[in-house]
Amino acid sequence: MPVLNAKALTVERSGQQVLKDVSFSMQQGQVHALLGGNGAGKSTTLLTFLGFLTPVSGSAHVQGRAVSENVSAARQAIAYLPEAATLYGHLNAYENLRYFLSLAKTDTDRRALDAALDRVALQAEAREMRMQTYSKGMRQKVAIAMAILRETPILLLDEPTAGLDPAAIDDFNRLVRDLAEAGRTVLLVTHDVYGACHVADRIHLLHKGELVGSFDRPSGMDRIDTEAVHAAFAAHAA
Repeated sequence: MPVLNAKALTVERSGQQVLKDVSFSMQQGQVHALLGGNGAGKSTTLLTFLGFLTPVSGSAHVQGRAVSENVSAARQAIAYLPEAATLYGHLNAYENLRYFLSLAKTDTDRRALDAALDRVALQAEAREMRMQTYSKGMRQKVAIAMAILRETPILLLDEPTAGLDPAAIDDFNRLVRDLAEAGRTVLLVTHDVYGACHVADRIHLLHKGELVGSFDRPSGMDRIDTEAVHAAFAAHAA
């Protein structure tokens, strides 16, 4: 049974069609990337799986059940990282994590918080500092740690590497692969062709709301063919 499944998904926002007949499915432990330019429908896809948008036709399924049948159950199975996560500037990393995780009814002790912050490589000396002193990349690391700590079977990540430097992006890609090997299913949105090819098992290329191509990681290979994906991406961006 697919963990995530889009069936002929068509979605409108403000009277405009932003997804048209999009279909794909994900099995447990897979990493898929939604790749495309601005307005392609990537974030809309995530919001539909979360039940914030209702399809005009087709359906989105989480763990075998249509999201429209039980939005609460779908959200309980998902940790969602938006493109611009809201964190409180007057709180430090620990305080932000404790507060937001309490809203999700997730109990964590200091050891668990440090373990997650270690995984995203946030310096130990920064963790007691107020968030208002953080760079964008440091804030993004805290947000990624929060998604990990939710311990849900599914992660939806919208531009998770925004603000990260190249070394941090490599660390993030290794983290995502580790999460997948541990059985978690990850759907991420990105503009980054290179990063998507290195982290994903499958890439779905969206253009103006339509699925115009899919690319799989060949068996025994460590990445998807970057040149093929870049050529397709460039052809639709022209």
